Amino acid sequence: MKKVQFTETILRDANQSLVATRLGYSQFEPILKTIDQAGFYSVECWGGATFDVCLRFLNEDPWERLRKIRAAMPNTKLQMLLRGQNILGYKHYSDDIVRRFVRASVRNGIDIIRIFDALNDVNNLKVAVEETVKSGAIASGAISYTTSPVHTLKKYVEMVKELKQMGVSTICIKDMAGIMSPKEAYDLISAIKDAVDLPVVVHTHCTTGLAFMTYMKSVEAGADVIDTAISPFSGGTSQPATETLEYVFRQYGYETGLNTEKLHEMANFFKPIRAEFLASGGLNPISMATDTQCLTYQIPGGMLSNLLSQLKSLNKLDKFDEALLETPRVRADMGYPPLVTPTSQLIGTQAVQNVLAGERYKNVGAELKAYCRGEYGRTPAPINPEVQAKILGDEKPIKGRYADTLPKDVFEKAQAELGDTARCEEDVLSYISFPPVAEKFFAARKEQEEKKVKYSIVSVD
Repeated sequence: MKKVQFTETILRDANQSLVATRLGYSQFEPILKTIDQAGFYSVECWGGATFDVCLRFLNEDPWERLRKIRAAMPNTKLQMLLRGQNILGYKHYSDDIVRRFVRASVRNGIDIIRIFDALNDVNNLKVAVEETVKSGAIASGAISYTTSPVHTLKKYVEMVKELKQMGVSTICIKDMAGIMSPKEAYDLISAIKDAVDLPVVVHTHCTTGLAFMTYMKSVEAGADVIDTAISPFSGGTSQPATETLEYVFRQYGYETGLNTEKLHEMANFFKPIRAEFLASGGLNPISMATDTQCLTYQIPGGMLSNLLSQLKSLNKLDKFDEALLETPRVRADMGYPPLVTPTSQLIGTQAVQNVLAGERYKNVGAELKAYCRGEYGRTPAPINPEVQAKILGDEKPIKGRYADTLPKDVFEKAQAELGDTARCEEDVLSYISFPPVAEKFFAARKEQEEKKVKYSIVSVD
């Protein structure tokens, strides 16, 4: 029998896409046992923005959250998203830190690490893939999907072959903007299947309205796993609904391995939670709309909302159409990077700067300068040399791999800075990833524990 498996995204990307990752552990803890019994290939529950948001907004230790999920879901593979050499942050880290982070992730409960790079530079994936395999977890090598004059089937297939040589167990097509059409999906998956004998996972979003059709043609072409979201947190900038696709593929004679009764329990559990987010304004109805502008401008939904908020805060909403037109121009100047974190932020911010200044690249942020120096890796096409010269002046771009130039004693220094505040290696890694945010979290943690001790002493008396 034909088979297609499902990765459920409710605990990571679905709630990141729709409610800015504000789903706290206590909100979903009661349903974890049911999710564990539903029969998913994997559950994406960690990585991406979850780490930052746990520390910054939810007052949760992300490592503790992972351990709790692991304990509650012993039968399901837990999956995380890792930004290659960027780990879970927005800059490059040394190889030692990447290795430590991967080992700690696996030690705390992760089974699958989906590893991607914003530029599709395989040099930024090697260390994370190698350490994942060494740690006994499944390395899923991801293509950040985009379209441009330089992003061809041939180039994608070359990348896939390199990923296989590195030791990945699966290939993921990561369509973060929901711009991959059914035809493009069919052609790409067919080409990958012809080139390598590895399972193919497909990830997309409903932003442009293509996703359900894209998944149908993906599976027809031989895709083995698709990413979906339980219905109350599906659609819009999230993934297509799990139950709908399970129903459709079952009718077409595919074995899905999913327990429909458990899926209904999940949906019923998350319906009132969705209603709470809607009532509080945490779920913006705009996030649920279909936005076909992505197909024209290649701009992910989250990036569109960032452009709007930047211009709104400056009382310059009248410049929105100009900024939209400028974004693909900046992207072309920068060598056609896929628009995913952090390149989407770099390109979008610069487009706004160009429009507001009335002169292109008159004002340039530190991050874009770092990009032009080569700190983010090898760009898909060369950066426009005139623009690069204007931004860098007399400064010369980096030759070779930026991670090789980074200091090798970051962990030891961070450990010394934290002193007794750090209780374990995980605390030090949290601090290295987001220093001020982690410090604030550690102080709040200590204060909470002191209050508990004080309260227990008073109670005993």
